[in-house]
Amino acid sequence: MLSAHVASPTMKPCSILLIDDEPALRDILSRVLKEAGHVVTGAANGKEASKALAGAAFDVVLTDVIMPEKDGMQMISEVRKNFPEVRIVAMSGGGHVPRDQYLKIAKGLGAHAVLEKPFSNQQLLATIESLAPSPA
Repeated sequence: MLSAHVASPTMKPCSILLIDDEPALRDILSRVLKEAGHVVTGAANGKEASKALAGAAFDVVLTDVIMPEKDGMQMISEVRKNFPEVRIVAMSGGGHVPRDQYLKIAKGLGAHAVLEKPFSNQQLLATIESLAPSPA
């Protein structure tokens, strides 16, 4: 269930690049983040995300770990190298390996936070808020 959650007055709305190969999940997460006052750009995979990063500035990259064409691990490495100021949240529901293993690897590559699927809207928003740039 989606619940309206407005960004706290002390939090600046973030520009978020949301990368997930599941369209339904991407739509839901985008809606939750937008309702909280954030600006969201969606990408279905790492290739689309790289194009988005080349054309716009983002405060936070929220990426799935397991995706076709260019996975989240590659995205985390690319963002850390080319956009060190961007905060990264890795999310995973697992796959061939337990999801906590993927998320440990993501942390090791430079993700600032991880979310284990399934997670609640409140967990998502609290994680984004914890990484948000301070208001000017």
